[in-house]
Amino acid sequence: MTDKIRDAFNETIAEPAKKAGEAIRDAGGKMAESGSAVGIKMLDQAEANAREAFAAMRAAAGAKDLSEVMKIQGDFLRDQGQRSMAQAREMGEVILQFGREAVGAVRGDK
Repeated sequence: MTDKIRDAFNETIAEPAKKAGEAIRDAGGKMAESGSAVGIKMLDQAEANAREAFAAMRAAAGAKDLSEVMKIQGDFLRDQGQRSMAQAREMGEVILQFGREAVGAVRGDK
């Protein structure tokens, strides 16, 4: 009788709890990995934006007249707007994938 109770306890409580704990641990690992990837992606984007800003400032510093400075500034602002939209879309995709992987790890997906 004691063996049946122990087996029933293990089957209905202990094993599911152990599996849930493992799934949560795996999800935590996925979140740490994804969080690092998100941070690196943000740094890469910030670096690219700074590089483009300095390139525009150099070009403006070498401009022959005010109209050329205005064109350089306009081009930079237009390009930066497009770059920002692309970067936001990219970050959204990274975060969405991060969420899918975290949920999948909790569910036990491989």
